[in-house]
Formats: sequence, structure tokens, C-alpha cells
Amino acid sequence: MCQTTDEDDVTEIDVRTLIPAQRHVKIFQLVDELSAGDSFVLVNDHDPKPLYYQLEAEHPGEFSWTYLEKGPAVWKVEIGKQFKAA
Repeated sequence: MCQTTDEDDVTEIDVRTLIPAQRHVKIFQLVDELSAGDSFVLVNDHDPKPLYYQLEAEHPGEFSWTYLEKGPAVWKVEIGKQFKAA
């Protein structure tokens, strides 16, 4: 489920092996564990756009969301923790 890519040592999290009820729990755990400036790549079998809205509602302005691959079979999104403005 977890692997580190050579490119910038970004951890790739493949949630396709988890049952749907476990996916958001795992992703939110990972987001909560991120330090400012860190990120991971989420690998999913569908567009995780609803997750984006949920993250934005619970952590407004605290994370970045960058699509790396947009299906149709595999979706990859880099999710990062933003630095807080001083």
C-alpha cells in the first residue's frame, strides 16, 4: 500500500486495496501526520474530488491538491501540507 518514489522521496499511498470505509480514515490520518512542506501521493481507482471538498471543509487552506494522473483507471493526487502564514 505504501511506497516511496525516487522522485523527491514522495510517499505513494495506494488506497485501492482498502475497503471504501477505510480509505478516508487512512487518508485523514496521513494528512494529520504531515509536517508543513511535506506531501504524499494518493493513488485511487476513481476521482477523489469528494475527498478534496471534505479536506477543505475540515482543514481550510491548510493543504495543496495537485492532480498527477486523471484516470480513467488510475487517479493520482499529490496532497501536501501548506506552511502557515506568519
